[in-house]
Amino acid sequence: MKGDPGTGAGDGILNRARNIKRSSPAPENVDDEEAGVISVDELGHLADLILPKSATFDIDELQISRNIHHFEFAEDARVASEFDDIFSRTFSATAISEAAEGAVAVPDDTEQSRFGRLRKVRLPKIRQIVEEYDPAVHGPLVDLSFRPPVGVEEIEAYAVNEPYAYIRVIYDSASHEYTYTVIEPVLNPAEMELLGEIKERLFETLDISARDMTRKTARKALRDASDSIIGDYGIKLSPAEREKILYNVEREFLGDGLIDAIMHDKYIEDISCDGVNSTIFVYHTTYESMKTSLSYRSSASLDSFVTKLAQRAGKYISIAEPMLDATMGDGSRIQMTLGSEVTAHGSTFTIRKFREEPITPTDLIEWHTFSPLGIAFLWLAVESGKSCIFAGGTASGKTTTLNAISLFIPPMAKIVTLEDTRELKLPHPNWIPSITRDSFASDGRGEIDMYELLRAALRQRPEYILVGEVRGKEALTLFQAMSTGHVTYATMHADSVASAVHRLENPPISVPRNMLSALNLISIQVQGRVGGQRIRRNKQLIEVLDIDPRTNELITNEVFRWHPSTDEIRYSGKSYILEQIMEDRGWGEERMREELKRRQEVLEWMRLQKIRHYTDVSKILISYFRDPEAIIQRVRTDLYGEGGGA
Repeated sequence: MKGDPGTGAGDGILNRARNIKRSSPAPENVDDEEAGVISVDELGHLADLILPKSATFDIDELQISRNIHHFEFAEDARVASEFDDIFSRTFSATAISEAAEGAVAVPDDTEQSRFGRLRKVRLPKIRQIVEEYDPAVHGPLVDLSFRPPVGVEEIEAYAVNEPYAYIRVIYDSASHEYTYTVIEPVLNPAEMELLGEIKERLFETLDISARDMTRKTARKALRDASDSIIGDYGIKLSPAEREKILYNVEREFLGDGLIDAIMHDKYIEDISCDGVNSTIFVYHTTYESMKTSLSYRSSASLDSFVTKLAQRAGKYISIAEPMLDATMGDGSRIQMTLGSEVTAHGSTFTIRKFREEPITPTDLIEWHTFSPLGIAFLWLAVESGKSCIFAGGTASGKTTTLNAISLFIPPMAKIVTLEDTRELKLPHPNWIPSITRDSFASDGRGEIDMYELLRAALRQRPEYILVGEVRGKEALTLFQAMSTGHVTYATMHADSVASAVHRLENPPISVPRNMLSALNLISIQVQGRVGGQRIRRNKQLIEVLDIDPRTNELITNEVFRWHPSTDEIRYSGKSYILEQIMEDRGWGEERMREELKRRQEVLEWMRLQKIRHYTDVSKILISYFRDPEAIIQRVRTDLYGEGGGA
């Protein structure tokens, strides 16, 4: 509810407002005034004339020890199945599991495109029975022993595609650098020659598409064809030798070649190849940017790989059009260039890896990105249809937070998502994911941009609209939709409320200021460091309240703020959105306190139970939506003992 200006106040109020602003302490962000943003605290008593009252009562922040031992928590998400009965009363569990599966797994035609040129295999009859490789019987395929030179130490080693590929991270004390070393089966010269023959024969034997084959079927067909070729040569290989050959064949035809092991590493966020004979770099979640032990030694092999990546993505790259942005079969985003016309060192590619399992609110709490109270606040806000923009710098976690918070959307709501590249995954059955499309012609015909997608989405009568990133003319339409009752969530690049408003008001977005008041919340995300470790935090959670009718400034209220010195996210003690929710639902202060406490307890319980997968988290949230009393009784029994009391 937006308040109307008080009547009969006259110009004296305006003058007093200016005097209050001059005498008040300067805001932390000096750009706020220039951007036309003012905190509600700066208005003083004038806020009562412009705005409805806010909820200013104390709210308890749940404090549960992270080392509870008075009972055993489950170590996996099996506990989520206990709520199947409540869950199924909302809608069919089968329906949501199918929707979730469709959201997580890349659609069949996209997934199968990763199999490159494999479609139909005409197999010669295999002439011998082969013994399948068993690590317990035949020993390891790789040598994991390590004798470091002086000044070099092994930090850790772990499997990424067992038993074929492992990673070793080493540290050089002289250069103070980490190196990401890929360990894979090593072939001797004879095995290399045989591998070359098999690859050549396979190109002659195999057809060119995998649209009618699953990955499992394609893998079996490839292995059978390779075994047949080995049999034709009359070569007898030990199970371990055969498995090393077959791994390299699969890596070439079904995998990602040289970088296949890196693509299997869940800790890698980005992979960067800067040209021929240039070391490939990765961005690791723990060690950050590191050089690897890999590089492309010839321009032909690098050009071939870049061309293959484009083909697998269903795109075309050539010397005539040497730059391409695309989405890989697993959902990873890739930017690539071909040849040396636009990049001096030859072809390049940068892959931003796609996380198979979306981040959930449980993860955001576990990583201290948000406080439990902050997530509980957002849970209520999303459920009550409050729109929000998640702003921040590159890699600050904007889209990650957007995806996690979207789990709070009511289970049967109609949702439309709009993205340039597919990143959002929702378990909701009534969800339409849509992505932009490039033009098929040089004159731009056939292009479908974000603006076109949004126009189409508004005809689909969505209740919630999620936009991957607002950056152009679609933002005006988005705010128009917001003004007419569509709940909207989006991301944008901005490091403060003032810079977000500045970007929204100026070209190419150009949203009029009076439309900005349709927005309810702005979340500012930052990437920082605490104790030498890279962290992501919700720097501020700001309520957008209204436009000051006299100064035309956007009035805001800070609900939560991150304090870097203590690494704490604190509640400011005042929220207008909570007051609106109380009024809409007919709650008193005590009822609101209890509801926020309950939701914090559910979130902390999921964290302690290690319920992390987004389908399981969604099941608990939907069950709470359906029958909160049953859920909270179980939660409190686990948290506080048999009595279930707080």
